Amino acid sequence: MALTNDDLQAIANLLKPAADDIHMIKDNIKILQEDNRELKNDVQVLKDDVQGLKSDVHVLKDDVQGLKGDVLLLKDDVQGIKGDVLVLKDDVQELKSNVHVLKDDVQELKDDSQELKKRAVRMELTLENETNPGIKIVAEGHLDLNRKLNDALRVESEKELLLLRVNHLENEVRKVKEKLNQTA
Repeated sequence: MALTNDDLQAIANLLKPAADDIHMIKDNIKILQEDNRELKNDVQVLKDDVQGLKSDVHVLKDDVQGLKGDVLLLKDDVQGIKGDVLVLKDDVQELKSNVHVLKDDVQELKDDSQELKKRAVRMELTLENETNPGIKIVAEGHLDLNRKLNDALRVESEKELLLLRVNHLENEVRKVKEKLNQTA
C-alpha cells in the first residue's frame, strides 16, 4: 500500500499541530530551565542567608552564655549587697539607740546647767546681799578708832553680828520666796 500525496498531506496536516505542540513544549522546557536556574540561584541565596543566620545564632548563643555568667556574678553581688544592707540596718539601729542615749545625756546636762545657773545666781545674791554688806559693815566699824577699844569692840561686834544676822535672814527669806514661787 502506497501512500498518496493526499495521504501524505493529511498526515502532514495531522502532524503539524503536533509539531507546533513540540515547539511549544520546547519553549516551555526553556522557560522551565530558566525558572530552574532562578530557583537554584534563589536556593543558593537562601543557603547563604541560612549560613549567616547560623553564624548569628552561634554569636547569640555565645552572648547568652556571657549574659548567664554576668547574671550569676550579679546574683552574687546582690547577695553581698543584701548582707551589707543588713549590717547597715543593724548599725543604724545601734546609732538610733546611741542618739537616744545622747539625747537623754544632753537633757541631763541641760538640767544640770540650769541648776548651776540657779546656784550661781544664789551665790551672787549672797555675795551681793550678805558678804559684801558684811565686809562693808566690818570695815566701817574699824573706822571708829577714837573710842575705847573695849567699848568699840563690844558695841561694834554686837552691831556687826546683828547686821550679819539680818542680812542672813533676809537672804533666807528671799530663798523661801523663790521656792514658794517655784512650787506655786
